Amino acid sequence: MNIIICGAGQVGYSIANQLSQQGHSITVIDKTSADIQKINDNLDAKGIVGIATYPSVLELAEAKNADMIVAVTRNDETNMIVCQIAHSLFNVSRKIARIRSKEFLNPTYSNLFSKNHLPIDTIISPEFEVAKSLLRKIEAPGAIESFPFANDTIRLIEINIDNKCPLVNTPLQKLTESFSDLNANVVGVQREDKFIILKKKDILIENDKAFILTDSRQVERTMDVFGKNEKISDKILIIGAGNIGLDLAKSLEDLPSNPRIKIIEKNDERAQYVANELNEAMVIKGDGLDENILKEVNLEEIDTVLCITDDDEVNLMSALLCKKKGIKRVIAIANSHNYSLLQSSLKIDDIVDPRMTTVSTILKHVHKGKIDSVFTLDDGEYEIIEAKILENSELVNKSIEKSSLPEGIKIGLIARDKNIIVPNKKFEFKLNDRVILLSSRSQLKKVEQLFRISEYY
Repeated sequence: MNIIICGAGQVGYSIANQLSQQGHSITVIDKTSADIQKINDNLDAKGIVGIATYPSVLELAEAKNADMIVAVTRNDETNMIVCQIAHSLFNVSRKIARIRSKEFLNPTYSNLFSKNHLPIDTIISPEFEVAKSLLRKIEAPGAIESFPFANDTIRLIEINIDNKCPLVNTPLQKLTESFSDLNANVVGVQREDKFIILKKKDILIENDKAFILTDSRQVERTMDVFGKNEKISDKILIIGAGNIGLDLAKSLEDLPSNPRIKIIEKNDERAQYVANELNEAMVIKGDGLDENILKEVNLEEIDTVLCITDDDEVNLMSALLCKKKGIKRVIAIANSHNYSLLQSSLKIDDIVDPRMTTVSTILKHVHKGKIDSVFTLDDGEYEIIEAKILENSELVNKSIEKSSLPEGIKIGLIARDKNIIVPNKKFEFKLNDRVILLSSRSQLKKVEQLFRISEYY
């Protein structure tokens, strides 16, 4: 596909990096020459210095031949105008915009983005997506990640394999034999710095990060099988009350478990605003690195701390301080991938990269075929994908063993009607099956071909 990306900041660069490595033709526009120089020096993409809302700049980027435009500049209004111009002057068929302002995201004004007004096909709100991701983590205690597929009938859970896991050093086929009624499948592990697709004879070893697809109705039991029978936190501290912190706090207040929520916010005006927006949460003005403030919130009573200010270093320092104080679970957000690589040495339970959350959201709109959800792994080297089998798929009425799936593709679970199926090699795909699979980057074109909507797409 020919894709134009407007904005070469952290998100724009990450999207360009992922899509160019998947073989798409990428052009990036940004008014900052240093950011465009970084694109031209490091990526297989064309960088253009210019203002993305100028028709002449979009013309230079060959917008008339573009299949998609992704507007992820730092300004909401710029992103909206880019989509309008791309539609009106260049007839670009698919338009994605990053919009952060709550004013524009208010459902009351959703008609604003219709084709007759501002023609934006997909709106991405990074802060909202990250808040949803953090909420899923809290709802699945013991898991690093919990991600829904197939209308939340299937969950991907990521867990650390420790010495409490009864399946350590046990071949995966024993999992199927010992728990025949458990609809779960271990698709792969992050082992040290390498992601590995596991087969039935392979084993889990201590310190693996395992990625498990499971029936959503069996998440608690799956966690128990892997030695992760922890309770949902009922005392939560949020450090940072930006858009992510506010969205997360609102969602936590709606949980049936009714957790006690405390929030630390450095900015006095923001702290007051957030306090007025929430019902039960306690908002304290102060610095999350101030030990006196941590004493004020009774840190020793807290189960889970989320460090989500807009400063990576503050988040990591706050997280380290809280771990030193004995907090059981600490999660921090950091926009640099380098911090995620240091997670184990920093002893922080989870470091969330907001960029990759946004990239995952965008990728499902880029893939050809009937692709509904995407979760990226290993900085985009692998993806877990939800795809629907339509009548043009070559998989219809064919078994896994006769499908000649290449190395780099592993079928995880199948959602058929109301049933969740762990497929074996004799399993036959049927029309309308929702297939959750793991694919390496090198096999993504094959996945798109398998789930194509028509003979040509």
